[in-house]
Amino acid sequence: MARDVTDNTPITSRDELVAWLEAGAKPLAQFRIGTEHEKIPFYKSGRSPVPYEGVPARDQGGIRALLEGMQARLGWALVIDAPHIIGLYDATSGAGISLEPGGQFELSGAPLETIHQTDAELDAHFSVLKTVAEPLGIGFLALGMSPKWRRDEIPLMPKHRYAIMTKYMPKVGSHGLDMMFRTCTVQANLDFSSEADMVKKLRVSLALQPVATALFANSPFTDGKLNGFLSARSEIWRHTDADRTGMLPFAFEQGMSFERYVDYALSVPLYFVKRGDIYHDVAGGDFRDLLEGRLALLPGEHATLADWANHLSTIFPEVRLKRYLEMRGADVGPRPFLPALPALFAGLLYEPSSLDAAWDMVKNWSAEAREQLRADVPRLGLAATIYGRRLNEVAAEVLHIARVGLAKRNRCNARGSDETLFLDPLDAVLAETSEAGRLIKKFTTKWAGSVEPAFEECVY
Repeated sequence: MARDVTDNTPITSRDELVAWLEAGAKPLAQFRIGTEHEKIPFYKSGRSPVPYEGVPARDQGGIRALLEGMQARLGWALVIDAPHIIGLYDATSGAGISLEPGGQFELSGAPLETIHQTDAELDAHFSVLKTVAEPLGIGFLALGMSPKWRRDEIPLMPKHRYAIMTKYMPKVGSHGLDMMFRTCTVQANLDFSSEADMVKKLRVSLALQPVATALFANSPFTDGKLNGFLSARSEIWRHTDADRTGMLPFAFEQGMSFERYVDYALSVPLYFVKRGDIYHDVAGGDFRDLLEGRLALLPGEHATLADWANHLSTIFPEVRLKRYLEMRGADVGPRPFLPALPALFAGLLYEPSSLDAAWDMVKNWSAEAREQLRADVPRLGLAATIYGRRLNEVAAEVLHIARVGLAKRNRCNARGSDETLFLDPLDAVLAETSEAGRLIKKFTTKWAGSVEPAFEECVY
């Protein structure tokens, strides 16, 4: 999750909320691509979770030491949730490092022009991280879900918003805490030029998120065993909080607009309101009440732009609208898969003819068909079907459209290669099997029913 926004400009009307989203529209020349990924830290000795303060009895540093080491080398500003360091931020590029609830270490990449730049950003990140983590004896899993530890074995990071969410999640779903503490994703953030452009891109990317889930499936283990899924992370999201997750069927209805998304967001209950350094627990509250200064749990307080931006960051549909669009359907995976996700969606969404072709593919899919596909993919992956067509066939067409789009973008590196090279790992999935399928085969053969080899083979 990105750092919390601190803009205290007061807002008093729904129109101002709509205007804030509309202000995200950019001319084509200013389109950028942002990539975020999470990874699970572990102590190489003992293969145990990494607490925030480490293990003082062994004089072993933890998450705080990782952040301090990264700050010393990068020079980025500290993000503080008093009194703790909970992230880093580079005001020049817009990149940041943050913590998920169970210590998952996240790079929120800068908005960049090309996937080549994204790839270089990832190389630089892992180079610095390795320098910091190795003396601490810390490694990082490249899996979409913790393969071994029980939820109660995973330490809570000292972020006040997470304490609020930890208390609230069991009230609204059966797997919210698993989502918080045990899952990891890779996300791609892309721009839009207008309301109509936003709507078309939102619809295409929502319809195709199950394709991304299947291509990037990489979470087949839970509690040291096979869990019956290719993407358990994706299945967990289906049982987290129905008020703030899902496929947004209203986005495909006539009249979809920034206003319609604002109305949806206003219907999602609040988690918290931040004032100064204090996170006020208002979980279950109504943002409309805050807008009107009559929120029962915080009487007299009125909404600010920070409240709105932070509230939008607590909504978790498969594609999220902020001042850009976030693709949220993929498990994190091995290093080559990290730039593959932004490459996939840049190819689909940033070339008009490819966006048109992708929309032609999905425009006649019904809400029921989309929902069924979303429900089937975590278990079946590319063997799922939609309208009798296997998803691997659909995915092959999607990849072709994306490859054409990237070729037309023609953003080349110093060697003259365009961005299509970043789709190669996904072509390999279609030709062979997903990462989850590969790991399941290893678990039942070479690994002899143990997940321990994952701590050697599934790492960055």
